[in-house]
Amino acid sequence: MAGLGFSAADFAVFKLEGFSERMQQIYARVRPRLMKLGDELAPELARKFDLEFFPHVARHARRTVNPPPETWAAFGPSPRGYKRYGYLALCISGTGLHARIVVKSEADRRPEMARGLESNAIRLAKSLRGTGVARYEKWNFSAIPAERPVEDEFFTALAEGLCRKTGGIDVGFGWNVRDALRLDRAELLDAYRELEPVYRIVNAVA
Repeated sequence: MAGLGFSAADFAVFKLEGFSERMQQIYARVRPRLMKLGDELAPELARKFDLEFFPHVARHARRTVNPPPETWAAFGPSPRGYKRYGYLALCISGTGLHARIVVKSEADRRPEMARGLESNAIRLAKSLRGTGVARYEKWNFSAIPAERPVEDEFFTALAEGLCRKTGGIDVGFGWNVRDALRLDRAELLDAYRELEPVYRIVNAVA
């Protein structure tokens, strides 16, 4: 399958220090690529999952001082936005590319999502047995978080996090810049396939 079309210069955008400079380059270089990929990948995800996906690309409209350390395309179940739901994300940062499943703290029905994860923890762990998954909730953007083999306790911990007032989920896979430049769509879609069971559970309550 075709590659994703990113260049080394796209990742270098996130090394720019100034807010205006970085935002300008995100909008000039990175966001158009994410918009194109969003439109192309959404129907591919829909075919693979037999679900409807709508692409959304981050705008960073609330930022006025600190430049974003990453930006992303989100794939979710609604055409009107994505933050109220669990969503798949294709993120780009200075460290590489990332395929993640995300639930933000402002998402609806987080307690119900948590119960779904907890009650299905054993089944989810079996579906990912032997696969290393990284947690991104508190990463510092300086290096891709380490991927660790998943056990059922992993999903119990995610459920506990969702029950906190500002809790969420942000887990998945990362590729450093060198590997990201060689990443093709088949590999990316395989990563989302690994995350599919979690996506289905957190959106079953919507």
